Amino acid sequence: MRLNSVILVVEDRLSDAVATKILDHFGIEIERKTGYKGNSYLQQKAQSFNEAAHEECGIFMLTDLDSAQNCPPRLIQSWVKGSLNPKFFFRVAVIEVESWVMADRIALADFLSIPVNRIPSPTDNIPNPKEYLVSLARRCKNKRLREALVPAQGTTRSVGDEYNTHLSQFVRDRWDLQRAVSVSPSLKRTLDRLSQERTVADQ
Repeated sequence: MRLNSVILVVEDRLSDAVATKILDHFGIEIERKTGYKGNSYLQQKAQSFNEAAHEECGIFMLTDLDSAQNCPPRLIQSWVKGSLNPKFFFRVAVIEVESWVMADRIALADFLSIPVNRIPSPTDNIPNPKEYLVSLARRCKNKRLREALVPAQGTTRSVGDEYNTHLSQFVRDRWDLQRAVSVSPSLKRTLDRLSQERTVADQ
């Protein structure tokens, strides 16, 4: 049966924007969205989502690896603790979803008005992607955008107040999947997995 629709499960708004872009690329409808409570919530619910996915409506869950000491298969196994339901598309961004966002180096460099060579390739190798993206934003010449992305001086926050808002908009309007997959191996694996599902379903 062709994969036509899924329930989308994500950590936050930025992951939502990225996952939605990916699913739209394959023409997969999102029945509803849930999560938005961080990594620990998804870990607690992973087994339930694995059991709930079915032929008529799969579940697509995106989380961050968060540590170079871990690997996606080990994380998935530790969360699901059993056989992975083929209709549960559990994908892991290496190391964070920001790695995938930065993988369209051309668009992000233009967005932040910085030289493209300041963004490493592959972006999956950046140890602290969110921190690195904020460091890039500090060089942004657009003061309003810079202040939206960078935490205010003296605050304990790791990102600016409008970080997710502006980067989500960037993903929706400017982020190009085809450029990004050439720079992020983990993003490419996710697209290959969905492409394989569509190919098998069409046979």
